[in-house]
Amino acid sequence: MASPEHPRMSDVARRAGVSLSTVSRALRGAPGVSPAVRAKVARAAAELSYVVSRDASSLVTGATGRVAAIVPFLRPWFFGAALAGISAELRAAGLDMLVYEVGDAEGLDSYVRALPLRRNVDAVIAVSLDLDDRETKQLDEIGVPVVYCSQRAEGRPSVFIDNAAAAAAATRFLLNLGHRRIAYVQSRDETGFSWISRHRRDGYLQAMAEAGAEAVVVTERDGPRGGAAAAARLLGAPNPPTALFAESDDVAMGALGVLRRSRVPVPEAVSVVGFDNHDVAEVLDLTTVAQPVSELGAAAARLAARLLRGGADPAEHVLLPTELVVRRSASAPRTAPGPTPEIPTDRRGRL
Repeated sequence: MASPEHPRMSDVARRAGVSLSTVSRALRGAPGVSPAVRAKVARAAAELSYVVSRDASSLVTGATGRVAAIVPFLRPWFFGAALAGISAELRAAGLDMLVYEVGDAEGLDSYVRALPLRRNVDAVIAVSLDLDDRETKQLDEIGVPVVYCSQRAEGRPSVFIDNAAAAAAATRFLLNLGHRRIAYVQSRDETGFSWISRHRRDGYLQAMAEAGAEAVVVTERDGPRGGAAAAARLLGAPNPPTALFAESDDVAMGALGVLRRSRVPVPEAVSVVGFDNHDVAEVLDLTTVAQPVSELGAAAARLAARLLRGGADPAEHVLLPTELVVRRSASAPRTAPGPTPEIPTDRRGRL
């Protein structure tokens, strides 16, 4: 009998005289199939010229050729840059990228509990997710490697920066310029993914405490609007700060807008420092902590590819450096309070 033009798995099962599930297990190399039956299925598949499509390739090798990237959001610049780095490296490794936006902690919880990744990807890259022990354990149980990007996960493959140390270095830079009234501007947590801001705030608080300076933390909504609202509040204070350190460049940009519209000279009256080195930071002359966002994604993708090839430590940690990029938004205060002790940082602010 002539074989079908486009043979299906059911045709292989019929020719081999076994069930469809037996064919699936045999082609996947799964246990529970005797060598004789496995050989019979392979012979039937060859006689029918049965070709496994890319989408069904897991039936033969268990591999789909796809890696999932889970992100809280798609819109902020950071996630787009990280995903670009992931995509380029996965493509170079012959892998496709699937992107899942979870939105908030509740969406993440629902997504992880549903475990839709189990059957359609070979690995997962989790980008800047604040996972509790239960959620981490659930990701452990999906049966594929999970690489953590822009976060450190103990005992698991991770690519990250030291947010606290970088923020402390930026704060010491302002202290060394002579500032003592330095405010930290952070975003209100409305999503459950505020852990990065907490680490940066901790670095700021540490440096302020070391210098014996009073810390001022202002919390507003995220993004430029939050930065604008925070700057407006601080300008109206009885003793306004001489410097603002924003948790991100997006927040710093909003603060810069309000200061300039209010004709408050930057940096002569108020210095502003951000975090990220957003693409627009150079245009705005914003002093900022540069983190290698695209390289964070690229390094996570390379680590995932090596894990799939069996060439990486499943608990490998990759720490990437940050650098303070000094531009014209920061300088010594107009009236410095007097000599200040030098707080050690290297010449370029590199950690």
